[in-house]
Amino acid sequence: MEPKTPAQSAVTMAHLILPSDANPAGNCHGGVVLKYIDTCGSIAAQRHCRRSVVTASLDRTDFLAPVHVGEMVILKASLNFVGRTSMEVGVRVEAENLITGEVRHTNSAYLTYVCLDENGRPQPVPPLVLDNDVDKRRNNEAAMRRQARHEAIAREKQGRE
Repeated sequence: MEPKTPAQSAVTMAHLILPSDANPAGNCHGGVVLKYIDTCGSIAAQRHCRRSVVTASLDRTDFLAPVHVGEMVILKASLNFVGRTSMEVGVRVEAENLITGEVRHTNSAYLTYVCLDENGRPQPVPPLVLDNDVDKRRNNEAAMRRQARHEAIAREKQGRE
């Protein structure tokens, strides 16, 4: 497998928020934003492994600012970490007022995807090449999140026994 940089699979998507995407207050539903996050993240993961992927987890995301009807939501996804069959993808969400040009960060999320073979079984993914300080920092932070997720799962299993 040929190693790849995060830039080789990075994705930027844009959507115009319509009234059908919003609540009565004119704010885009959080679920719509989450769907866009998952779509953008999964495309980045698929670009990295060139296979089908499934969403394994979505870390906490806080909605810092609303996205209003008539605004464009911009999503930027890139790989932060690669395991044997899984990948962490970070997605940044921004809203742009198309009249004023104001852009604001609305939320970010970290998702884990698992690469699947043609039989639906986990498949190894290409290694991630970290060729700059930003990529190295994101990779280190992702490794810490991965460790925390694994510890939380282990605690949950112990609690059920």
